[in-house]
Amino acid sequence: MQKRATQRGRPAGATTFEVAPARAFGAVIRALRLEDGVAQEALAHRAGIERSHMGKIERGEHMPTLALILRLARALGRSAGELLMETEAKLVERPHAPRAEY
Repeated sequence: MQKRATQRGRPAGATTFEVAPARAFGAVIRALRLEDGVAQEALAHRAGIERSHMGKIERGEHMPTLALILRLARALGRSAGELLMETEAKLVERPHAPRAEY
């Protein structure tokens, strides 16, 4: 029996995240940061990431890992659950946004 060659990478057109939740999460992070009067660079420093990465998260261009969500929550002085609840509420506010079936 011959082994099949393993193809590396994602299929063409695949993304690593869903856009609607990424944008909603980014909007929550930005709103909380502005509410607290914290600069983007300062929040990035508190969370231990680059400012450019923080910008991508806030614009919804990148969905952070669970570990990074926990660090962002700690940097904002909130719980990860609170961040996710607010993200979910933003998704409900925009019913026209595509959502994943779980």
